[in-house]
Amino acid sequence: MSDTPDTPPTGAEATAQAASQARPARKPAPGGAPRDRAKSSRRRAREFALQGLYEWQLNRREASSVDANIRELEEFSKCDRAHYDALLHGCIDQQTQLDEALLKFLDRPVDELSPVEHAVLWIGAYELTHCLDVPYKVAINEAVELAKGFGGTDGHKYVNGVLDHLAPSLRPDEVKAARPR
Repeated sequence: MSDTPDTPPTGAEATAQAASQARPARKPAPGGAPRDRAKSSRRRAREFALQGLYEWQLNRREASSVDANIRELEEFSKCDRAHYDALLHGCIDQQTQLDEALLKFLDRPVDELSPVEHAVLWIGAYELTHCLDVPYKVAINEAVELAKGFGGTDGHKYVNGVLDHLAPSLRPDEVKAARPR
């Protein structure tokens, strides 16, 4: 922990703190047994990218330093590293463009978003823009799941609404084909 309460934690300390604060308790499945569904390597990549983007927003350190901290986390080896790299570095490199695309559909200024919702929206917008192998509905759903798992109580509803409005401008043909007439 940092020496003074006004100094945000840095490095692995910040990543560990963010992860411990953001990880939800495991929800029991119907009947009371804990869910034990294996996460896909892509979902893990999104979760690690979210943690990195969260740390980066709080500390504004070099992306390579944030990346190094995330790679030290337990179970990182189980994620799709190429997708993680694309998300973390792509969102940081293109934050301005992603914010501009999102701004049209936000009900508040970008700087008033929670860091978790902001990072989730970046990931969703980045996947909609650059990861054409991911169907748009999957990109939105994965962002919603990230917001449910790491964000505030109703943050997932906000993320869903924003990305659902953004998708037609980024993937018009795919959205048109999928939506009823």
